[in-house]
Amino acid sequence: MDWHALFQQSLPYREFLDRDANPTQRGRWDDMRGRVSLNSDQTRLLSSFKRSMPVFCLAGAWCGDCISQCPIFDAFAQASPAIDLRFLDRDALPEETASLTINGGKRVPVVVFLSEDYREVFRYGERVISIYRKLALEQVGPSCPTGTIAPDKEFLDLVVAEWLAEFERAQLVLRLSPRLRELHGD
Repeated sequence: MDWHALFQQSLPYREFLDRDANPTQRGRWDDMRGRVSLNSDQTRLLSSFKRSMPVFCLAGAWCGDCISQCPIFDAFAQASPAIDLRFLDRDALPEETASLTINGGKRVPVVVFLSEDYREVFRYGERVISIYRKLALEQVGPSCPTGTIAPDKEFLDLVVAEWLAEFERAQLVLRLSPRLRELHGD
């Protein structure tokens, strides 16, 4: 996969929404983004990131899972100059994104953490474990959440913390990479 080319075809958060979200969807995304807050420890952690970290997110403006999680990524990117976050609609480039399926399905969001030279560090998606646990408890069935009901603050804080752990994991992989340490002399 040519991650650099795919990243260049992707858009920053607001531009992605401007292009791909209808007014109802945009309202849901904006509402969720307004609910996402980072505590001082989380902000301090994100601002401590040293390695440039392009982050590619395959998403859908229509997707409830994206509505409830992708605004979290934007909050992280706003708090860390090291994070360059970009979004691509899942259906925009089917051949290029075909390898990003989860369990054989075209699920979203899928986040791909990249090094500064656009090598894949790892990918993660579509939901963090707390969301899967909640869905299992509620036995919601096979339908996709709509994003019309916002999560309560306690649950949202848990999801933020779990996603932050993945962003931190990517940053630590980059900081400890022998290849990048040699390149940066650290």
